Amino acid sequence: MITGQIKNQIDQIWNTFWESAGITNPMSVLEQMTYLFFMKMLDDAQLQREAIDNQLDIPHASDDTFAYGSWHNPDTGEDIPVNDLRWHVFKHFDPEKMFRHIQRNVFPYVKTLNRGEDSAYSRFMGNAFFLIASPRALVKIVDGIDTLEMNDRDTMGDVYEYILGKMAASGKNGQFRTPRHIIRMMVELMRPTLNDTVCDPAMGSAGFIVETAKYIKEHYRAELMKQHNDDHFRRSMLHGFDTDQTMLRIGAMNLMLHDINNPDVAFRDSLSSDNTDTDRYTLILANPPFAGNLDYEAVSKSLLTTAKTKKTELLFLSLFLRSLAMGGRCASIVPDGVLTGTSNAHKAIRRAIVDGNRLEAVISMPSGVFKPYAGVSTAILIFTKTGGAGGTDKVWFYDMKADGFSLDDKRNPISDNDIPDIIARFHAHVGTHPGASESPEQSRTRTDQSFLVPLDEIREHDYDLAFNTYKETIREVIEYAAPEVLISRAATLAEKITDGIASLQSLIASDHEA
Repeated sequence: MITGQIKNQIDQIWNTFWESAGITNPMSVLEQMTYLFFMKMLDDAQLQREAIDNQLDIPHASDDTFAYGSWHNPDTGEDIPVNDLRWHVFKHFDPEKMFRHIQRNVFPYVKTLNRGEDSAYSRFMGNAFFLIASPRALVKIVDGIDTLEMNDRDTMGDVYEYILGKMAASGKNGQFRTPRHIIRMMVELMRPTLNDTVCDPAMGSAGFIVETAKYIKEHYRAELMKQHNDDHFRRSMLHGFDTDQTMLRIGAMNLMLHDINNPDVAFRDSLSSDNTDTDRYTLILANPPFAGNLDYEAVSKSLLTTAKTKKTELLFLSLFLRSLAMGGRCASIVPDGVLTGTSNAHKAIRRAIVDGNRLEAVISMPSGVFKPYAGVSTAILIFTKTGGAGGTDKVWFYDMKADGFSLDDKRNPISDNDIPDIIARFHAHVGTHPGASESPEQSRTRTDQSFLVPLDEIREHDYDLAFNTYKETIREVIEYAAPEVLISRAATLAEKITDGIASLQSLIASDHEA
């Protein structure tokens, strides 16, 4: 967790962009901060390597980011000393010189780094633009960033998450940032392993990929010491796609700040025919866009065979079913309309998940979870691909009422939190082995916060997956006194009030006479 002091520092940098740099679009602010973070991190990393080299009395690596010598700027034709491109050097330049230098030399140099070989971030720098137009504003921003401790990956990851949280506007295509604690809950529900191949086909800022990587590092530290496991983790385990170049840069930076340097992150319209992923992933974690523009003609025909629709939330579920390998699992956030929609497409996708595969859980979340970005009611669907063989027996329903934060726009921390209970109950339920005692959820009643619903009952309700469809409401019988009794009580009360007023008037009159 980052401290209040660091949050204040970030807030001051953010305000400088708004007040001094004239950049008011939250996405642009985040992107420009990302570029400057990247410049400082590159130099900090090399300073650490150089310090180690000096201690060991060995020569510095010739392939370092800022290898000694000069860099030919193709735009200006000048040869720039590479050392001058380093953060700890140019931060001491006077304002006008620093501004010109970063704009003309440092930024173009950073854009050409690595040729896409070593960093997912560098692959998306090609069409980036430096928007800070004021030397005075740039100095204030550089000074603010310079005070941040960027050598601790965990702290820097938390800093970036805090900055992401400051984007209070929805994305362009129905996207909005998934709260980090909700992402973490979904990862802990699915418990990824080093045997998994994980994908988020609408990755945004890469929150699901980051949390998956953190979970693996926390739970498989010893196994990651083996070369083949480390290679899989760094090169072939994590996959993410998006159609927004800005979000890809931001997501790649988020990954890099969490020490995930080269995952399979790419520009891709996951719903289009260009995406041919089939039977590929063992785990999908996602919060796909619920609305926005959709080029229906470009949608993959294979997705429309499950549900002929223009609704992206349904098409993504169809994509998940196609992309998962046999036995692969999915946890996806969906709007409530997916659970209850009455169109043919809504029913078709629910039927495909329930009858053709194994639907394991439906976790309903309160509408305030995504505030201040949106007030939509959502749920988490958890299912396993069984390849048309079915497998749904009983579905576990849970009604989340609290997530540890107030459900208003402020989202302040509170004590009420169902998330630990959700994780514990889910794993106690799915961990029940065949032949062993029945799931502990079997004894729960329809008046409880969680319970099991058999497949036949779901079919009887036309595949409706809303928690309220199956819960039992207990109505208390309240007996009121007869009308004449109530009238008598009211008359007695009125008489007492009248007597009291008369007493007060008498006291006031006595005071006046005295």
